[in-house]
Amino acid sequence: MRRLVKVNDHLYYLPYRRLGDRPNLYYIKGDKYSIAIDAGNSKDHVEYFYNELKRNGLDLPKYTIISHWHWDHTFGLPYIYGKSICSYLTDKKLKEIKKWKWTIKDMKDRIDKGLDVKFTSDNIKFEYKNLKDVKVITCDEVINRKKVLDLGGIKVELIPKCSTHSDDALFVYIKGEALFVQDADWIDPFISYEYDQRKLKNMIKFFESLDYKYHYLGHVPRETKSFAIKRLKKEVKH
Repeated sequence: MRRLVKVNDHLYYLPYRRLGDRPNLYYIKGDKYSIAIDAGNSKDHVEYFYNELKRNGLDLPKYTIISHWHWDHTFGLPYIYGKSICSYLTDKKLKEIKKWKWTIKDMKDRIDKGLDVKFTSDNIKFEYKNLKDVKVITCDEVINRKKVLDLGGIKVELIPKCSTHSDDALFVYIKGEALFVQDADWIDPFISYEYDQRKLKNMIKFFESLDYKYHYLGHVPRETKSFAIKRLKKEVKH
């Protein structure tokens, strides 16, 4: 059973669960309001997260920030409290996915066409016992440039930027403390199981340009900034 983890007085997260590929969901608490990072992959995932917040005496988030379009970070959108924010490219992709049909045949066809991957399809079928329950919606607010949110006592910066994992990444940055990367520094499984070298080098420069201590990820524990950059530099081909 996953329990909400307290990192400090303003940061909490619900840990990754391998079954159903449920990513880490983050919660940043301000004096005025709080935000969540990512909507999870289903109604059950959102409800579990919210029950953990309530169990810890925390208010539900005013905003949910979407890191990128992939199903495990967005299919919980219809069930969140408050408003959602995503990048322009995430919105564009979600509008496309809204048109998809959710049957075994349609899912297989998308894999054959390279629109989806088997790993994703298998986990959707695990998380959704009835595929008719899959519902895709777009976000309430769409941004195409940096945006600052003043939560009260803490400011977060939303930074849309192309990543090695997807072109629509939206980073959440707390200066001097944290960068919420989620899946952004992994490969793009829809294209290749190797890093795009141009994107990788640009992303390393981006990380180096920011002032933070910890690199918060979607499916594994956090890393220090220095460790994450060293790990990524090992993937650079000279």
